[in-house]
Amino acid sequence: MLKREHRPLSVQADMTVLLDDRHEQADAAREQLNRFADLIKRPGHIHTYRISPMSLWNAASAGMTPDDVLRALAAHSAYDLPLQVVGTVRKLGDRYGKLLLEQTPDGRLLLLGEEELLAALGEHAAVAAALQPEETAEGRRSVKPEARGLLKQELIRLGYPVLDKAGYRHGEALDVGLRTKTAGGRAFRLRDYQERAVNLFYREGQADGGSGVLVLPCGAGKTVIGIAALARLRCDTLILTSNVTSVQQWKAELLDKTSLREDEIGTYAASSKEVRPVTIATYQILTSRRQKSDEYGHMRLFGQRNWGLIIYDEVHLLPAPVFRMTADLQATRRLGLTATLVREDGREEDVFSLIGPKRFDLPWKTLETRNWIASLTCTEVRIPLASDDAKAYMEADEKAKIRLAGENKDKIDVVRGLLERHAGKQALVIGQYLTQLHRLAEALEAPVLTGELPHEERTALYDRFKTGEIQVLVVSKVANFAVDLPEAAVAIQVSGSYGSRQEEAQRIGRVLRPKAGDNEAWFYTVVTQGTKETEFASRRQLFLLEQGYRYELTEWREPQNRLPGGAAALKRGAAR
Repeated sequence: MLKREHRPLSVQADMTVLLDDRHEQADAAREQLNRFADLIKRPGHIHTYRISPMSLWNAASAGMTPDDVLRALAAHSAYDLPLQVVGTVRKLGDRYGKLLLEQTPDGRLLLLGEEELLAALGEHAAVAAALQPEETAEGRRSVKPEARGLLKQELIRLGYPVLDKAGYRHGEALDVGLRTKTAGGRAFRLRDYQERAVNLFYREGQADGGSGVLVLPCGAGKTVIGIAALARLRCDTLILTSNVTSVQQWKAELLDKTSLREDEIGTYAASSKEVRPVTIATYQILTSRRQKSDEYGHMRLFGQRNWGLIIYDEVHLLPAPVFRMTADLQATRRLGLTATLVREDGREEDVFSLIGPKRFDLPWKTLETRNWIASLTCTEVRIPLASDDAKAYMEADEKAKIRLAGENKDKIDVVRGLLERHAGKQALVIGQYLTQLHRLAEALEAPVLTGELPHEERTALYDRFKTGEIQVLVVSKVANFAVDLPEAAVAIQVSGSYGSRQEEAQRIGRVLRPKAGDNEAWFYTVVTQGTKETEFASRRQLFLLEQGYRYELTEWREPQNRLPGGAAALKRGAAR
């Protein structure tokens, strides 16, 4: 490759892109890359992105052409683009829209495309099984109606995403609208980006509108957007979410911001099984069964009403059995809501094919600059392993080493010091291991909230935190999702699920709600230096770095070295 001039990108023939984060144009280049590439690692100042089929197809669904991608790369690349990259971007990008699903006036489902391509794909057994073998014609194949979802799944695995324009049933009509004043008397209207997200999902009622995923940060009002989509479609709606707390929050928001009456909203979870025009259920209840050999009895909920819309809250958590059921629901409009499309199980293709493509993605930094979410400072604090654990660590197997590093007893001093530094701010201390959390709660004289607590007791603790009665709350991973604690300004992560980018995003989301006054929030992750934890921390941070945030690396000094204000000293390191 011939070097042209000093620019921040170096595009590699294997579809990876290196971004020099020190370059003055790095932010502009990153903003473009985030539209069609995924951040995969970032040692030091060189961040590595990968252009994948999925990243290109999500970009295509948002209207970005292969030429747009190549122009963005060329504008920021220090070298001529490799011919392999140019060819691959064109080949993969052009595949979006090559195959169409349409419905005829008499209700038949057709797969349309070039005859040569249809013939080649039809050689695959799974594709052939989804087609009506006796109904073929040049450039078209008749599809079994019940195989609509399974066919899309199989074709995307073969490298050909399907543009589904077969349309949707409306479902049972529902008289519902948005309030102009909430039930509490406050003025209410959608923010401009919330309105835009709903419009991009609905697509003015076009045949390919009404399915897809909206990606917005925690605190941006994803629930409000889901409610607005429901009010736009005015139909019976099934809402699936991650836990009972979230079920109650959805119900409260529906009553507060729509014309729905309480008897029109049902909750379907462990303690209640109400099926009403708008029903809110948990993924957990849908996938519960007494024995592994039993059927998923609660899946019948999908057929208990003529749903016109299914909302998948926290769609990145969608469990495999619900994917299988969703494959059979392709004639029902589907809306996915999430802060991150990252799935640790790698099933992004299934989200794309069964829920729909990414319709809207609002960068977190954009909302921060507009004060819709808090201004965030991210810091990674590294500490040595507690000296009395060193021998046990050396002799332990890999799994035990990870736990010893995560439960490093000296993290208690760090947490105490950070809380002193932010005295007067409400704080969450978040971790993975119950023993560690109970130890922290005792040392900090703070309540601890884990999955061991009944739902009623959890709700009571959340309420006391919201009112300010509790300043510090120690929480397990049960608080990762769909917990609205708007006054939390500090989050201190002491242990986590290995290198989960998804979890990092959700935990940071706990403190992003806009704050009165300075509108600032702080996120700390405390890791044990020289252990696997530092590697996990680097992996966990990828999503937030992709959003434009920086992590400042610091080292913790001995607690006797006190700073003004009481906190132990931090030795500043390089920002990531």
